[in-house]
Amino acid sequence: MSKDEEKNSQSYAAADVRAETLTSTASGLHRRLANRQIQLIAIGGSIGTAVFVSIGAALAKGGPGSLFLAYSFYCCFLALVNNCLAEMSIYMPVSGGFIRLAGKWVDDAWGFTAGWNFFLYEAILIPFEITAITLVLGFWRDDIPPAAVCGVCIVLYAALNVLAVKAYGEAEFWLSGGKIILILMLFMFTFVTMVGGNPQKDAYGFRNWNTPGAFAIYVSEGSLGRFEGFLACVWSAGFACVGPEYISMVAAEAKHPRRYIKNAFKTVYWRFGAFFIGSALCCGIVVAYNDATLQAIHIDGAGGSSSASGSPYVIAMGNLGIDGLPHLVNALLITSIFSAGNTYTYTATRILHSLALEGRAPRFLRKCTKSGVPIYCFVVVMAFPFLSFLQVSNSSNTVLTWMINLVTAAGIINYIIITTTYICFYRATVAQNFDRATLPYTGWFQPYSAYVGLAWMVTVVFCYGYESFKPWSIDGFFTNYTMVLLAPILFVGWKVIKRTRFVKATEADLVWEAPEITNYEEELSLVEPPVGFWEEIAGLFKWRR
Repeated sequence: MSKDEEKNSQSYAAADVRAETLTSTASGLHRRLANRQIQLIAIGGSIGTAVFVSIGAALAKGGPGSLFLAYSFYCCFLALVNNCLAEMSIYMPVSGGFIRLAGKWVDDAWGFTAGWNFFLYEAILIPFEITAITLVLGFWRDDIPPAAVCGVCIVLYAALNVLAVKAYGEAEFWLSGGKIILILMLFMFTFVTMVGGNPQKDAYGFRNWNTPGAFAIYVSEGSLGRFEGFLACVWSAGFACVGPEYISMVAAEAKHPRRYIKNAFKTVYWRFGAFFIGSALCCGIVVAYNDATLQAIHIDGAGGSSSASGSPYVIAMGNLGIDGLPHLVNALLITSIFSAGNTYTYTATRILHSLALEGRAPRFLRKCTKSGVPIYCFVVVMAFPFLSFLQVSNSSNTVLTWMINLVTAAGIINYIIITTTYICFYRATVAQNFDRATLPYTGWFQPYSAYVGLAWMVTVVFCYGYESFKPWSIDGFFTNYTMVLLAPILFVGWKVIKRTRFVKATEADLVWEAPEITNYEEELSLVEPPVGFWEEIAGLFKWRR
């Protein structure tokens, strides 16, 4: 090696050390996630079991027309929430995401409510995913003991999460990529088969929209029944359509947070259209809402191989007489569902640990192993997967319904918290003459976007459990409204105990960690300039070669 090459090598090594030091010390955070990892985590976090399996229940209740309209409307309102969270998180990408923003700019009790609500949201999703695995496994055989599936999943989640997850971002990058490949494969399956590329040579097109029709009748009769079918699809969209909150939670892990997180938030809008609205459209094309198998699984609560898999796509493949592909898709579904459950286990553990560090959970939960695993938080989180054993005495479909009702409310409450936090943030900028034009990103149509988004989410969270009143059902009421009742209890309880007060608009700290984050980005850009998503992908494969 020549002297010049040796000198350059030493300079590159020094730059790498400097970059690593910066990414590990800025604001006390570990900012190590690259652009490609942020983008894929954001995409993978929003693609869950709902768009593959439980969306079939909405199709069976509302029909393809209601499903498509409901998902389109809900995504439009969720885009308003994303508009609010993007402005706050890009400006202040702090550890804890929107949870800490809520406590800083609204009220410490508001942050306490946000933290525990989001923790329960993630923790309850773990048994939901395990139950979904049992349902999907029914495609191959109906004599698999649900208890065995639960036990195996719990052991695997425990083994994977008790270890130090040093390469979590890299692992999630590849797992999220697999989800994208799966959903694109299903979209391609829809297009090819609807134009005649199937064993029956049947170019069925939009036949299922005409026969049996675009709008199903659910609960009541006539026009009211069609409207209730549409509402059932709206509630399904409330469970399936997510994403902004996950970007906020990983904002503190990005190397160049304001640039990379800004790109991630901006891609949310087309992801809503491509993945959620696209899934709603494709499901309504490939399967009729009155399909016997679809009705048996999602309305009658049947399970097992006699009812194939819970996924509308797998049902459609069986109806068309396609061999081989259903097995591949079902296998990919299981891996996707399992990886989602593993991610929720990891996330719930870290949320609980952050609550303990901020004094919002018992102090003993702060303890970590030498490898950095919050061991006691992990033990608490691992109690939630045992809820999946409920399917031993009830059908998988019934337990899935319980979990979906609980999680949907918690997810919508997250958005209520986010929009309320933004309204307080916006009022503070006005009261303090803070020029929003200086922010790295400003949301459009503000603050009206926040008010409209808040009004929509409040309406949905209070109305989506109306079925429990027709007729009156105690268990239905509590599965639908437990989280709605718990949220104000958490807020009032913490406010009374800690005697917190609302942050005045004139006193809100709009500077906070902004200067430190700005200095960090400027210094890091000198030794490790930000890289575009596709440039990183090209560099990754070049490095592999």
